[in-house]
Amino acid sequence: MASILWVEDQSHWVDRFTPILERTMFDQKPTELLVFRFSEAACQHIRLSQAAPDLALLDAHMNGNDQAGFSVSRALQRKWPDLPILYLSEHSGTNVEQQAFETTGAVDFIAKHQRNIESVLCWRIGAALRQRALSQPGIQTAGDVLQSGDLSLDRVTWDVYWQGHKLMNPTNPKRPLAPTPRKILRALVEASPRPLNTGQIAEQLGADPERFSYANYRQHIRTLRLSFDRATGKEGAFLELCRNGQGIVTFGDEGAYLWKANR
Repeated sequence: MASILWVEDQSHWVDRFTPILERTMFDQKPTELLVFRFSEAACQHIRLSQAAPDLALLDAHMNGNDQAGFSVSRALQRKWPDLPILYLSEHSGTNVEQQAFETTGAVDFIAKHQRNIESVLCWRIGAALRQRALSQPGIQTAGDVLQSGDLSLDRVTWDVYWQGHKLMNPTNPKRPLAPTPRKILRALVEASPRPLNTGQIAEQLGADPERFSYANYRQHIRTLRLSFDRATGKEGAFLELCRNGQGIVTFGDEGAYLWKANR
């Protein structure tokens, strides 16, 4: 079973997410959670434990200490350097998030206050566990890669490459591209040469069609285009490709887009 070491000081978050995580079978078996409310207790457990968890889920600011989660992260890195560390925090978009990525080896930083947080949390944990499994000695990918022109999208890890360069968050290149734009890209590539309108994308994402608007769709497309554009460092190259009818192309007046491979 997947074992997750979780450090969180607020009971309502523990109560909210525990049943969801325990019943989510990340590796086709129930999940084992080891929850600590204090960073000191977590650090002591890490020092004494012989068995590494599969993943650590940390809060950053706990019990009035904005370094509490980072102290746990350092203890984990000393004991198990390759362990994936994710943060689940109320401080997304602040210097706390910056510090998590730049100094503590975090692989992801998840904002607690966002719509559909339960699903987002499970997606991100699942992706980190899959990536960890693929990096273990003797394990190889099954070649489950979606290829279209210069685009390569791994269906297992969700990593996306354009002309050999990994797509990253266009506003913060130290962070991976968010899950929703990647899901939209995969849907567009798999549907090509058919376009997908707003309602069809909402269905693909499992989103509420009454709340997922063309403005949402358009914003994710903008994020994707900028990510492609910045992947190779050639500013404007992908945007020009789109204007010339390749890449991610606007389709008519129906609130739709399509993927058209470059040649």
